[in-house]
Amino acid sequence: MLGRDGNEAGLAGGAGGHTPLLVLGKITEILNAFTLREPALTLRDIQQATGLPSSTVQRLVTNLVAHGFLDRAGDRFRIGVKMAYWAAAAAREVDVLAVVNPVLKDLRDLTGETACFFRAEGEHRVCIAVAETRHGLRREMSVGRIAPVSVGAPGRVLLAWNPELAERVLGHELPQLTAGTITDRDELRKLIKQTAADRYAITVGERVDSASGVAAPVFDSAADLVGAVVVQGPTLRMPYDKCVEWVDLVVEHAERITRALGGRIPD
Repeated sequence: MLGRDGNEAGLAGGAGGHTPLLVLGKITEILNAFTLREPALTLRDIQQATGLPSSTVQRLVTNLVAHGFLDRAGDRFRIGVKMAYWAAAAAREVDVLAVVNPVLKDLRDLTGETACFFRAEGEHRVCIAVAETRHGLRREMSVGRIAPVSVGAPGRVLLAWNPELAERVLGHELPQLTAGTITDRDELRKLIKQTAADRYAITVGERVDSASGVAAPVFDSAADLVGAVVVQGPTLRMPYDKCVEWVDLVVEHAERITRALGGRIPD
Protein backbone atom coordinates (compact mmCIF):
# COMPACT_ATOMS: atom_id res chain seq x y z
CA MET A 1 0.00 0.00 0.00
CA LEU A 2 1.55 3.31 1.14
CA GLY A 3 4.62 3.54 3.32
CA ARG A 4 4.70 5.49 6.57
CA ASP A 5 6.51 8.34 4.82
CA GLY A 6 3.64 8.68 2.34
CA ASN A 7 5.65 7.29 -0.58
CA GLU A 8 4.51 4.37 -2.71
CA ALA A 9 5.19 0.92 -1.40
CA GLY A 10 3.62 -2.51 -1.52
CA LEU A 11 0.89 -2.25 -4.16
CA ALA A 12 2.55 0.68 -5.87
CA GLY A 13 5.71 -1.32 -6.28
CA GLY A 14 7.94 1.74 -5.97
CA ALA A 15 6.67 3.47 -9.12
CA GLY A 16 9.10 6.35 -9.11
CA GLY A 17 7.72 9.87 -9.36
CA HIS A 18 3.99 9.08 -9.29
CA THR A 19 2.11 10.32 -6.26
CA PRO A 20 0.22 7.81 -4.09
CA LEU A 21 -3.15 9.26 -5.16
CA LEU A 22 -2.30 8.80 -8.84
CA VAL A 23 -1.34 5.19 -8.23
CA LEU A 24 -4.55 4.57 -6.28
CA GLY A 25 -6.46 6.06 -9.19
CA LYS A 26 -4.80 3.60 -11.58
CA ILE A 27 -5.53 0.71 -9.24
CA THR A 28 -9.17 1.79 -9.16
CA GLU A 29 -9.26 1.87 -12.97
CA ILE A 30 -7.89 -1.68 -13.09
CA LEU A 31 -10.40 -3.01 -10.56
CA ASN A 32 -13.26 -1.23 -12.34
CA ALA A 33 -12.32 -3.02 -15.57
CA PHE A 34 -13.82 -6.23 -14.12
CA THR A 35 -17.58 -6.46 -14.61
CA LEU A 36 -20.35 -9.03 -14.25
CA ARG A 37 -20.23 -9.59 -18.01
CA GLU A 38 -16.40 -9.72 -18.11
CA PRO A 39 -15.31 -11.18 -14.74
CA ALA A 40 -12.03 -12.64 -16.03
CA LEU A 41 -9.55 -10.56 -18.03
CA THR A 42 -6.10 -10.93 -19.55
CA LEU A 43 -3.42 -8.27 -19.13
CA ARG A 44 -4.21 -7.11 -22.66
CA ASP A 45 -7.91 -6.85 -21.82
CA ILE A 46 -7.10 -4.74 -18.75
CA GLN A 47 -4.75 -2.50 -20.74
CA GLN A 48 -7.41 -1.92 -23.41
CA ALA A 49 -10.12 -1.24 -20.81
CA THR A 50 -8.03 1.25 -18.82
CA GLY A 51 -5.81 2.80 -21.49
CA LEU A 52 -2.86 2.54 -19.12
CA PRO A 53 0.60 1.64 -20.46
CA SER A 54 1.23 -2.12 -20.65
CA SER A 55 4.21 -1.88 -18.30
CA THR A 56 2.08 -0.07 -15.70
CA VAL A 57 -0.70 -2.63 -15.98
CA GLN A 58 1.72 -5.53 -15.62
CA ARG A 59 3.43 -4.02 -12.58
CA LEU A 60 0.23 -3.07 -10.76
CA VAL A 61 -1.59 -6.31 -11.57
CA THR A 62 1.37 -8.32 -10.26
CA ASN A 63 1.19 -6.40 -6.99
CA LEU A 64 -2.61 -6.69 -6.81
CA VAL A 65 -2.29 -10.48 -7.12
CA ALA A 66 0.43 -10.55 -4.45
CA HIS A 67 -1.81 -8.67 -2.01
CA GLY A 68 -5.00 -10.64 -2.73
CA PHE A 69 -6.92 -7.94 -4.60
CA LEU A 70 -6.84 -10.11 -7.73
CA ASP A 71 -6.63 -13.87 -8.28
CA ARG A 72 -4.88 -15.42 -11.26
CA ALA A 73 -5.83 -18.52 -13.29
CA GLY A 74 -3.51 -19.11 -16.25
CA ASP A 75 -3.30 -15.89 -18.25
CA ARG A 76 -6.51 -14.46 -16.82
CA PHE A 77 -7.25 -12.45 -13.69
CA ARG A 78 -10.39 -11.88 -11.64
CA ILE A 79 -11.36 -10.00 -8.48
CA GLY A 80 -9.73 -11.81 -5.55
CA VAL A 81 -11.81 -13.91 -3.18
CA LYS A 82 -10.03 -12.12 -0.33
CA MET A 83 -11.81 -8.93 -1.40
CA ALA A 84 -15.10 -10.54 -0.32
CA TYR A 85 -13.63 -11.18 3.13
CA TRP A 86 -12.65 -7.53 3.50
CA ALA A 87 -15.98 -6.33 2.17
CA ALA A 88 -18.06 -8.58 4.42
CA ALA A 89 -17.56 -6.46 7.54
CA ALA A 90 -18.66 -3.30 5.73
CA ALA A 91 -21.55 -5.06 4.01
CA ARG A 92 -22.99 -6.14 7.38
CA GLU A 93 -23.69 -2.51 8.15
CA VAL A 94 -25.10 -1.60 4.74
CA ASP A 95 -28.81 -0.94 4.38
CA VAL A 96 -29.64 -2.62 1.08
CA LEU A 97 -32.44 -0.18 0.27
CA ALA A 98 -30.17 2.77 0.99
CA VAL A 99 -27.89 1.45 -1.76
CA VAL A 100 -30.63 0.34 -4.15
CA ASN A 101 -32.90 3.40 -4.19
CA PRO A 102 -30.42 6.00 -5.56
CA VAL A 103 -29.29 3.55 -8.25
CA LEU A 104 -32.89 2.94 -9.32
CA LYS A 105 -33.48 6.68 -9.54
CA ASP A 106 -30.40 7.07 -11.74
CA LEU A 107 -31.61 4.23 -13.95
CA ARG A 108 -35.11 5.73 -14.14
CA ASP A 109 -33.69 9.12 -15.12
CA LEU A 110 -31.46 7.63 -17.82
CA THR A 111 -34.17 5.48 -19.42
CA GLY A 112 -37.28 7.46 -18.55
CA GLU A 113 -38.95 4.20 -17.50
CA THR A 114 -39.80 2.61 -14.15
CA ALA A 115 -36.86 0.93 -12.40
CA CYS A 116 -37.52 -1.69 -9.71
CA PHE A 117 -35.72 -4.13 -7.44
CA PHE A 118 -37.24 -7.57 -6.80
CA ARG A 119 -36.35 -10.43 -4.52
CA ALA A 120 -37.80 -13.92 -4.24
CA GLU A 121 -40.32 -14.76 -1.52
CA GLY A 122 -41.45 -18.36 -1.71
CA GLU A 123 -42.52 -18.94 -5.31
CA HIS A 124 -43.27 -15.26 -5.89
CA ARG A 125 -41.20 -12.20 -6.60
CA VAL A 126 -41.77 -9.09 -4.51
CA CYS A 127 -40.96 -5.49 -5.40
CA ILE A 128 -38.97 -4.00 -2.50
CA ALA A 129 -37.91 -0.72 -4.17
CA VAL A 130 -39.15 1.32 -7.11
CA ALA A 131 -38.36 4.55 -8.94
CA GLU A 132 -41.48 5.19 -11.00
CA THR A 133 -41.50 6.72 -14.47
CA ARG A 134 -42.74 10.25 -14.91
CA HIS A 135 -44.65 9.30 -18.06
CA GLY A 136 -48.41 9.48 -17.80
CA LEU A 137 -48.74 6.15 -19.62
CA ARG A 138 -47.25 3.59 -17.26
CA ARG A 139 -47.56 0.08 -15.91
CA GLU A 140 -48.27 0.75 -12.24
CA MET A 141 -45.74 -0.70 -9.82
CA SER A 142 -45.36 -0.21 -6.07
CA VAL A 143 -43.37 -1.58 -3.15
CA GLY A 144 -44.94 -4.82 -1.97
CA ARG A 145 -46.38 -5.75 -5.38
CA ILE A 146 -46.02 -9.49 -5.98
CA ALA A 147 -46.11 -11.73 -9.05
CA PRO A 148 -45.33 -15.38 -9.76
CA VAL A 149 -41.56 -15.81 -10.00
CA SER A 150 -42.03 -17.78 -13.22
CA VAL A 151 -43.12 -14.69 -15.21
CA GLY A 152 -41.24 -11.62 -16.42
CA ALA A 153 -37.59 -10.60 -16.66
CA PRO A 154 -36.88 -10.21 -12.92
CA GLY A 155 -38.44 -13.61 -12.26
CA ARG A 156 -36.21 -15.15 -14.90
CA VAL A 157 -33.16 -13.67 -13.17
CA LEU A 158 -34.27 -14.85 -9.72
CA LEU A 159 -34.69 -18.39 -11.03
CA ALA A 160 -31.41 -18.41 -12.97
CA TRP A 161 -29.30 -18.06 -9.81
CA ASN A 162 -31.50 -20.11 -7.47
CA PRO A 163 -31.54 -23.69 -8.80
CA GLU A 164 -33.55 -25.05 -5.88
CA LEU A 165 -36.30 -22.49 -6.41
CA ALA A 166 -36.23 -23.10 -10.16
CA GLU A 167 -36.68 -26.84 -9.72
CA ARG A 168 -39.51 -26.28 -7.26
CA VAL A 169 -41.29 -23.91 -9.64
CA LEU A 170 -40.75 -26.19 -12.62
CA GLY A 171 -42.12 -29.11 -10.63
CA HIS A 172 -45.73 -28.03 -11.07
CA GLU A 173 -48.01 -26.32 -13.58
CA LEU A 174 -47.00 -22.78 -14.51
CA PRO A 175 -49.61 -19.98 -14.24
CA GLN A 176 -50.65 -18.20 -17.42
CA LEU A 177 -51.20 -14.46 -16.97
CA THR A 178 -51.18 -13.39 -20.64
CA ALA A 179 -51.05 -14.94 -24.07
CA GLY A 180 -47.28 -14.39 -23.96
CA THR A 181 -46.68 -16.14 -20.61
CA ILE A 182 -44.30 -19.11 -20.85
CA THR A 183 -46.21 -22.14 -19.57
CA ASP A 184 -44.14 -24.92 -21.14
CA ARG A 185 -41.77 -26.11 -18.42
CA ASP A 186 -39.10 -27.37 -20.81
CA GLU A 187 -39.08 -24.03 -22.61
CA LEU A 188 -38.84 -22.11 -19.35
CA ARG A 189 -35.98 -24.34 -18.21
CA LYS A 190 -34.07 -23.47 -21.39
CA LEU A 191 -34.76 -19.76 -20.93
CA ILE A 192 -33.54 -19.88 -17.32
CA LYS A 193 -30.32 -21.54 -18.47
CA GLN A 194 -29.91 -18.90 -21.18
CA THR A 195 -30.41 -16.12 -18.63
CA ALA A 196 -27.62 -17.54 -16.46
CA ALA A 197 -25.33 -17.63 -19.49
CA ASP A 198 -26.24 -14.11 -20.67
CA ARG A 199 -26.39 -12.59 -17.15
CA TYR A 200 -29.56 -10.69 -18.06
CA ALA A 201 -33.14 -11.35 -19.17
CA ILE A 202 -35.54 -9.63 -21.55
CA THR A 203 -39.24 -10.42 -21.66
CA VAL A 204 -42.18 -8.94 -23.56
CA GLY A 205 -45.81 -9.42 -22.57
CA GLU A 206 -45.29 -12.25 -20.06
CA ARG A 207 -46.81 -10.70 -16.93
CA VAL A 208 -48.89 -7.92 -18.48
CA ASP A 209 -49.95 -7.55 -22.11
CA SER A 210 -47.94 -4.93 -24.00
CA ALA A 211 -45.34 -4.53 -21.23
CA SER A 212 -41.61 -5.22 -21.48
CA GLY A 213 -38.72 -5.58 -19.07
CA VAL A 214 -34.96 -6.03 -18.99
CA ALA A 215 -33.40 -7.33 -15.75
CA ALA A 216 -29.98 -8.17 -14.28
CA PRO A 217 -28.77 -9.83 -11.05
CA VAL A 218 -27.27 -8.38 -7.86
CA PHE A 219 -24.97 -10.51 -5.69
CA ASP A 220 -23.65 -10.37 -2.11
CA SER A 221 -20.18 -11.00 -0.70
CA ALA A 222 -20.74 -14.77 -0.84
CA ALA A 223 -21.69 -14.48 -4.53
CA ASP A 224 -25.27 -15.41 -3.62
CA LEU A 225 -28.15 -13.70 -5.39
CA VAL A 226 -29.63 -10.72 -3.53
CA GLY A 227 -32.24 -9.75 -6.09
CA ALA A 228 -32.93 -8.46 -9.59
CA VAL A 229 -32.84 -4.94 -11.00
CA VAL A 230 -35.35 -4.33 -13.81
CA VAL A 231 -36.39 -1.51 -16.09
CA GLN A 232 -39.96 -2.02 -17.24
CA GLY A 233 -42.56 -0.12 -19.22
CA PRO A 234 -45.10 -0.24 -22.03
CA THR A 235 -43.88 -2.13 -25.09
CA LEU A 236 -44.96 0.92 -27.09
CA ARG A 237 -41.92 2.73 -25.63
CA MET A 238 -39.90 -0.40 -24.86
CA PRO A 239 -39.97 -2.66 -27.93
CA TYR A 240 -37.57 -5.59 -27.89
CA ASP A 241 -34.85 -3.63 -29.73
CA LYS A 242 -34.97 -0.88 -27.09
CA CYS A 243 -34.62 -3.51 -24.36
CA VAL A 244 -31.52 -4.89 -26.10
CA GLU A 245 -30.13 -1.36 -26.33
CA TRP A 246 -30.52 -0.95 -22.56
CA VAL A 247 -28.98 -4.28 -21.52
CA ASP A 248 -25.53 -2.83 -20.77
CA LEU A 249 -27.08 0.05 -18.84
CA VAL A 250 -29.16 -2.24 -16.63
CA VAL A 251 -26.26 -4.65 -16.06
CA GLU A 252 -23.95 -1.77 -15.13
CA HIS A 253 -26.42 -0.41 -12.57
CA ALA A 254 -27.00 -3.87 -11.10
CA GLU A 255 -23.24 -4.18 -10.78
CA ARG A 256 -23.09 -0.81 -9.00
CA ILE A 257 -25.34 -2.25 -6.31
CA THR A 258 -23.29 -5.45 -6.14
CA ARG A 259 -20.10 -3.47 -5.62
CA ALA A 260 -21.69 -1.17 -3.02
CA LEU A 261 -22.85 -4.23 -1.07
CA GLY A 262 -19.34 -5.70 -1.15
CA GLY A 263 -20.63 -8.38 -3.48
CA ARG A 264 -18.73 -10.51 -5.95
CA ILE A 265 -19.46 -12.31 -9.17
CA PRO A 266 -20.20 -16.05 -8.84
CA ASP A 267 -17.82 -18.48 -10.53
